Amino acid sequence: MKIKNKFCEKKGGMYILTAVILLVSLTLMAGIFEYFRLQIITKGVRDAVQSAVITISTENYENVYSPTREGYAGGYKKNEGRWKEEIDKGNVYEELDTLLGLKEEGGYHIKRIKSNVYEYRLSNLDINVINSPLAPSSKSNQFKAESFITIEVPLSFGWEHLEPLKIRLKVVSEYMAKF
Repeated sequence: MKIKNKFCEKKGGMYILTAVILLVSLTLMAGIFEYFRLQIITKGVRDAVQSAVITISTENYENVYSPTREGYAGGYKKNEGRWKEEIDKGNVYEELDTLLGLKEEGGYHIKRIKSNVYEYRLSNLDINVINSPLAPSSKSNQFKAESFITIEVPLSFGWEHLEPLKIRLKVVSEYMAKF
């Protein structure tokens, strides 16, 4: 009832309520914009990791093509009359550094805004290449590469009082014969 009376009052008592509503609105908008910023950064990193892993998977094409002609899609090479597993994991960090413009510093691959401020940093890249078995019994056992990477993004909405966002991203690429 007091707020209703404030709306009807003509002494200027609404200035405080207007300031509070404005501050709450600005805080909410800052939080929403920060959420969208984090979404954009993580999606960009995920897409770049996927592109780098696909590049590495493509480098395995010569290992996969030979068995594909024999009816299998796996990373094998025929050597001395026997099929031998052969997989190349490549250098995904090098590809990511090129794609995203990262610099390696102390175990992290960092995207800098200024010389002392970073936009995000990547670490703990793990790649698991899953080779399909020779003569698989089903098509569900495909040649694929799974990669896991940790991304750390400092929050601009906490003014350094909040911990940075840390996410462990998982990216999967799968070889599929197109014939």
